[in-house]
Amino acid sequence: MQQDAASTQPAPAAPVSVPPPADASAAVTAAPTGLTSAGHGDAAALSQMGFDHLIHNFDWLGWATFLVLAAMTIGTWYFIFINGWRALAIRARADRVRNAFWDNPASLEDQPKWEPFSKIALDCASASAHHQRHEGSRLVEALNRSEFIDRSLRQGVARESGRLEGGLTWLATTGSTAPFLGLLGTVWGIYHALIRIGASGNAGIETVAGPVGEALIMTALGLGVAIPAVLAYNVFVRVNRITNAQFDEFAHDLHDFFATGSRVTDAGTAGVALGKPGGPKSGAPAASRK
Repeated sequence: MQQDAASTQPAPAAPVSVPPPADASAAVTAAPTGLTSAGHGDAAALSQMGFDHLIHNFDWLGWATFLVLAAMTIGTWYFIFINGWRALAIRARADRVRNAFWDNPASLEDQPKWEPFSKIALDCASASAHHQRHEGSRLVEALNRSEFIDRSLRQGVARESGRLEGGLTWLATTGSTAPFLGLLGTVWGIYHALIRIGASGNAGIETVAGPVGEALIMTALGLGVAIPAVLAYNVFVRVNRITNAQFDEFAHDLHDFFATGSRVTDAGTAGVALGKPGGPKSGAPAASRK
């Protein structure tokens, strides 16, 4: 009986291994995967925001805008260099040329072709000689010596003033239109960004970074072209205003010299310098220049 009872006792159960929850393992493996994909997405977005991506993704409008801005840049710096060199050269030679005329008028013929003061003086001298050669003719009857010389001086000053303004129209046009060309590139880039978002259904940074970066680069290019043009335009307008005032002053002196045969100096020193009687006394008002 005891053996039967011992034999009928149940055997101990074997240990059962319980698998870990599926959600926990998935969460552990999904976390680094998500971080990796996010890192790759940011790197791809950043790689689409450079100048290389801008060039390789241009369409016809992008190329047209970029080429126009490039042409404006080349023209702007060309006129900045040419006008700057000319303004410095004229300013450096202005006093020397004017003094050379009063000392030896014939020396002005050796001045370079771009020098304006010598050209104005030579035109005036030529007009005076032409009027003198035709004394007694209908030309002298129609215009006296003073009027004929004055007309020649006006033409010479207008011609040289026009030469000083070369390139200012380009600078003004570039400074006023280049920002709008950059804005056009911005609007076009944002337009492409919206199209890509609508086509992919994804508004992530990797979708919009390229077009938006392209748009921002075009804006920067437009401003980079316009700012030097505006600054140069304002500087050259100021320099030309000073030079034109010197033209007018020199033209008045030339008119007085060729019309009267002598240079008109300041009234306060004319009588003393020439030793003529009747010179202005102390305290007398200065005579006005013609």
